[in-house]
Amino acid sequence: MPRSRPLLSLRVLGALGLRSERVPVGKTGEERNILMGPKKVKDSTKEFEKALALKGDRKYVLRLYVTGTTPKSVSAIRNIRKICDEHLKGAYDLEVIDIYQQPMLAKGEQIIAVPTLLKKLPLPLRRFIGDMSNTEQILLGLDFRAKKK
Repeated sequence: MPRSRPLLSLRVLGALGLRSERVPVGKTGEERNILMGPKKVKDSTKEFEKALALKGDRKYVLRLYVTGTTPKSVSAIRNIRKICDEHLKGAYDLEVIDIYQQPMLAKGEQIIAVPTLLKKLPLPLRRFIGDMSNTEQILLGLDFRAKKK
């Protein structure tokens, strides 16, 4: 027996928060509720509190792009290591990349100025350019310290 209407895929139904039964496209919301039952509403407050509790446990993934052993590169390495050791206390992975030795990594990340610090995780991705001497601004950008009002 040929179908007269296409069916919603299981992926679409899952995204809508519905059970994985097939429902013909074109059904109204009321008909869908009769067939499938009402959508379950997530309690985002619990998810938010859980994320806040994990905030202290998060690990920072940082990449510092430098150019050899120039004074600014050496200063940036020294400053970011000091910031990480004092404030992140082992909850970080710092990778120092010399773009003279690995230019393809810099090209892939679209690095146009050095030294550049890239915060990969936790999201959002952030970039810091310079010798990393402004500790307060780096901590603020890492979401480690609240903005002063």
